[in-house]
Amino acid sequence: MAKRCDKHNDSSQMQKILQPDVTDRSGQEEKHKQGPEAKCDATDKADQASPCSSKPPCAGVERGREEKRDERVWKQREEATDSCCLLEDLRRLPPSRVTPERLSFGETHTVLVDVGLFNSGGGVQAQQGRDMWHSNFVKLPCSPSSWMNKTILKIHTSQVKRWEVISKALERLAKKKTVMVDNVEEAIMEYNPKYKGQWSFDALSSFVKCIPEAENYSPALLPKIAALASRLHEHVKKAIPLLQRGRTASITLSQVQISCLLANAFYCTFPHRNTSAPNAEYHSYPTINFNSLFGQWSVRKKEKLRAIMHYFKTVTDDNSKPRGLVTFERHCLKDTDTPKWRSCEETMPKLHVTSDGRIETEGTGMLQVDFACNLIGGGVLSSGLVQEEILFLMNPELIVSRLFTEKLGDNECLIIKGSQQFSCYSGFSDSFEWAGPHDDRLTRAKRECGRLHRQILAIDALRYRHRREQYSMLQVTRELNKAFCGFKAYGQSDPDIATGKWGCGAFNGDPQLKAVIQLMAAAVAKKGMAFFTFEDEMFKECLQQMYCLLAAQGITVGNLYGLLEDYCAIKQTADVELFQFIRSNLPKSLL
Repeated sequence: MAKRCDKHNDSSQMQKILQPDVTDRSGQEEKHKQGPEAKCDATDKADQASPCSSKPPCAGVERGREEKRDERVWKQREEATDSCCLLEDLRRLPPSRVTPERLSFGETHTVLVDVGLFNSGGGVQAQQGRDMWHSNFVKLPCSPSSWMNKTILKIHTSQVKRWEVISKALERLAKKKTVMVDNVEEAIMEYNPKYKGQWSFDALSSFVKCIPEAENYSPALLPKIAALASRLHEHVKKAIPLLQRGRTASITLSQVQISCLLANAFYCTFPHRNTSAPNAEYHSYPTINFNSLFGQWSVRKKEKLRAIMHYFKTVTDDNSKPRGLVTFERHCLKDTDTPKWRSCEETMPKLHVTSDGRIETEGTGMLQVDFACNLIGGGVLSSGLVQEEILFLMNPELIVSRLFTEKLGDNECLIIKGSQQFSCYSGFSDSFEWAGPHDDRLTRAKRECGRLHRQILAIDALRYRHRREQYSMLQVTRELNKAFCGFKAYGQSDPDIATGKWGCGAFNGDPQLKAVIQLMAAAVAKKGMAFFTFEDEMFKECLQQMYCLLAAQGITVGNLYGLLEDYCAIKQTADVELFQFIRSNLPKSLL
């Protein structure tokens, strides 16, 4: 039986790479989970942008990076064929701008900092505004419209403003030199009495007991987080709109505002956000309060909390807290902008394929694909710990997007510009480990208070319980439109795409099909692409060979769409790989 393209193979076997094979490589399916976020928790090794490497991008690796640079360039030149390009040939954001771009707001862009002050060089301050207790806005814990029932002397119940209860509890913690987990639990239950006896804090308690104080946690950190959370009304003075389904809109916040919002998430202060039941007000939004992270101790939870605590240690220190801006953009692809794939005449875009490196390192300055869940962040606050969750842990500012981003539709994406990386890591899933602080040396786009040159594109692939479900043109077209929505959203003259095996882990996507889909979307969006196979040398060679054939023949996106239609029809009765099918249907002169 012929060797498969996604398995190791040596050069003597290359003639067999694209031969038909009926081997079932779907592997074992992960146990189906219940609940709206559970599906996003399980993504395996193949569905990650970087965790295949066990070496963290910190001290040891940084020391060897200079010496390996020339070696990497030569290897890239060897990888680049007549049609493939070098990684350095792809567009990235420029390291600096000669003329600083002015910050502006508009009907679809809400800015929560004082724009006039920022543009005049006066720094970052909260924009004045008013509270909105409305279904189109985040219901903040400090809102005057937020009330709760409080029992007095165990016999009398009355309504009180919830922020009064929250602020007193937080200020009580903030005044302490050290705070124990029991104190944290007592405070949280004071303004979340409904969940007393339901929420567990054993993971947080176990973490505190097993982590050395010298690392990134000390009993003095919890009071600092409480103090930061208690100043929400000072840092956020304007209503935060929800990024709702079907509407293109964006929000810009300061990194200080984000840290304050995440401190409130840590202390579980956000109202109406503790259930995902179908009849709940925020059932179509991810969870944001950290209660699910604090319970059900596991090694995964320990490593997650190491990353989270390091973030809070950094942002509560006046000497290290960041002072820039981050923008969250939801893009909705209009029906009128959706390509007519069958008639698209674009040919293959620039492509660099490599089995080395990571999207977030070698793809620096490019539009980096987050293999997302439609509920943004997936299982970052629960048990999930692969590509998207790891990305959110290394860049915890991404977690705040869960506060205001509704579940992504089939024609939508989310782009986050300017988030900061705070940590390094190694491994993935059960082998994931927090590997120390990361010194983010990216330049900022606008003055020293602007956004960092990091752009993350969240696009969610379809999840298939059975692999055969994806061989339908309805499914293929959905994935084409999703990828195109994300690739096009940034504009034609801006950075190229850094991606990989999108949706090919527990989501059961076919790597060959997903690679072709992304190539087609990139071509129509007029973007080049860097494709990271995450140490899968065989798939790199297969994709490279297939791309070279397509490019040399001048195959158009429309041609490929027609081939996919034929392939999906044949796939119903025959088990043939996509690359082999395409090769068999190209002109014989290229074979």
